[in-house]
Order: sequence, then structure tokens, then C-alpha cells
Amino acid sequence: MVNTDPRTRLLQLAGERGTSLSRLSELIGRNSTYLQQFIRKGSPRKLEEGDRRTLARFFGVEEGELGAPEEISPILPGKPPRGDWVDVPRLPLGASAGPGLLPGEELPVGAFRFAARWLREQGLDPAQLSAIRVEGDSMEATLRDGDEILVDRTPRPWRDGIHVVRTGDALLVKRLDLARPGVVALVSDNPAYRTIELAPDEVQVIGRVVWKSGRL
Repeated sequence: MVNTDPRTRLLQLAGERGTSLSRLSELIGRNSTYLQQFIRKGSPRKLEEGDRRTLARFFGVEEGELGAPEEISPILPGKPPRGDWVDVPRLPLGASAGPGLLPGEELPVGAFRFAARWLREQGLDPAQLSAIRVEGDSMEATLRDGDEILVDRTPRPWRDGIHVVRTGDALLVKRLDLARPGVVALVSDNPAYRTIELAPDEVQVIGRVVWKSGRL
């Protein structure tokens, strides 16, 4: 850790991440000047536990760097908090046939909590997981509009299965069909949608869909 003062450290982390204090204030549900007042005017005197925890997860640092008392155990992204649970960040993105941003370029808007033991049994690294929303009906009946999906971003060779991919300015959730050499087929489960065939350099695989949650 470079700085022990939480205000100096927070300002440093914001600069390294390229984000503003106003956006970080919105991340923790405060007004846009909250963290600027914390750093410049010393008000509040210290960050509240929930605010500090959210910021620590976002930056991937120990809570102690942002002023947590020594007796509070640090919680890092993808690490189990008390009770052996893992909070997976939920990003404000939709994967369908519209424009989107890559996971990691948006501030989280919440989290899904999973049992750490269950994630281990599934062979999933919590640090490589994020959750996004499905938009549209192109993957019905497997995935429906409004479903939340868990995306495993662990780098691995491409394979068939349901993935979140980026092509051009669109973030899509499709089945990959790699049966034909030199062709990546993006297949919709809904037969009303045609298969999209692209060259490998026209597709960026963001991650594999490993879980879904949706309303009945």
C-alpha cells in the first residue's frame, strides 16, 4: 500500500482507474459531491462501512486502505465475505442485439450472492465472474428477456455453447457453432432469428454463460 491516509488513497485509486469522484459517489448511492467533500473538507470524518466495502470491491483493494479498522476482515472482489459467500458484481449492461459495453467498463449496480462452495464445485473463479441482463427474445426459450446471466470471463480456447460476444458495437448472447473452419456461427435458439456467420477476427468472446436467473 502506498498511502495510509484513506482520503489520499481514494483519490489515487480514482486517478489510476480513470473515474471521477462524482461517479464513485453515485456508485455508493450518494449525491455527486459526497466523496469530493470527504476528501477536500473531511466531511464525513470517515467512510461508512457499506460505502467503504463497495469502493474496496470496485478497486480490488483491502478495506484497510480506505480506513477500515484492523479488526474488520478485508473483502476483495471474488473473495468470500462472512459466511463463506461471494458477491458477484451485476453490471448495468444488456446482452442481446443492441449496443453495449464490455464487462468491466461499467460501474456495478449491485451484486448476486453465491455460496463459495457451490462456485468451487462448478470450477468457477469468482474473480472472473460478472452478471448481466438478457434483452430481447432471440434466445427463447433457453433465455428470456429480463433474465440475469452469470458470465465466466476466464480465458480459454473457444468452444461450442452459449456465450456473450462482442461484434462491432453490439453485445450479444448467442450459441457459438465452430463446426466450419474459419467461420464463427452465432446461433439463436429462437428459430425466428437467422444465424450470423462471421470470421474469427470479427468476434470477441467475452465469456461463457454458466448460470441464469429469471422470473417464472
